[in-house]
Amino acid sequence: MDVGFLGLGIMGRPMALNLARAGTPLTVWNRTAARTEPLRAAGARVAASPAEVFERAGTVVLMLADEAATDAVLGRGTPAFTGYAAGHTVVHMGTTAPAYSRALEADVRAAGGIYVEAPVSGSRRPAEDGQLVGMLAGPADAVEAVGRLLKPVCAAVFPCGDAAPAALLMKLAVNLYLITSVTGLAEAFHFADRHGLDTERFLAVLDAGPLASATTRVKAPKLRERDFTAQAAALDVLKNNRLIADAARAGGLASPLLDACHALFAETVRLGHEGEDMVAVLRAIEARTDGGSGLSGLSAVERAAGTAG
Repeated sequence: MDVGFLGLGIMGRPMALNLARAGTPLTVWNRTAARTEPLRAAGARVAASPAEVFERAGTVVLMLADEAATDAVLGRGTPAFTGYAAGHTVVHMGTTAPAYSRALEADVRAAGGIYVEAPVSGSRRPAEDGQLVGMLAGPADAVEAVGRLLKPVCAAVFPCGDAAPAALLMKLAVNLYLITSVTGLAEAFHFADRHGLDTERFLAVLDAGPLASATTRVKAPKLRERDFTAQAAALDVLKNNRLIADAARAGGLASPLLDACHALFAETVRLGHEGEDMVAVLRAIEARTDGGSGLSGLSAVERAAGTAG
């Protein structure tokens, strides 16, 4: 049977393209039909509805925008859901709240399906290059099968447990480090820039030292060129930040660096830069330096805890 793929957004489309180009028999669907055309050109079958995907595919990958979109596409809470899930392996690759994934897993299993949680670490460029990092949770045999399926998509995959939300919690831990490190890079760049340093030399020094990484080598040039074209949009980063903060609160955990980033990304979005790359957090830092305009409309609690937006 075919593999199904639902959701062809910034991340989903290059992931599905890599599967199709690797020869995976693929049936795809997307709410905006025009986004399916590159998949059709790559040899994938384009379905008219999610129902058609489930009819043709034994394993169906979900890379949908959020929890509401996932529920709507799956017909969750309606008789259609049971028909979709029964006898299928449902692979949830989107980033959602851990509690949501746990509940979706229970519903898929109750309907007679197999559920594999499979979030990925990486942005648009690694997705295009097939260099994402996958984290998988679910029954061991299903995790092994999904790991093989994702070879054209991921440079590495890591089993994280036999049930949700083990993989999503791992993804959130990785994202916490990503968000705080990129925010720190933007602040360091701002410091160098506003002190009149040669920012190209600053980035060369950074790249030559122990703090250089694949992330700095992608994000630092974007800061230098003020290239805010989205690889991971600020609004999506804010969403991820909230998910991590909620998981931290649920676990009774302190997250002081994350909370500071939460406030800055809320300000970035309020300043109108929600569709720009996460390095646009620089704009919020600049706004604070230039008179605090990034704080306009934020309460003291919001500024301290990052609950705005």
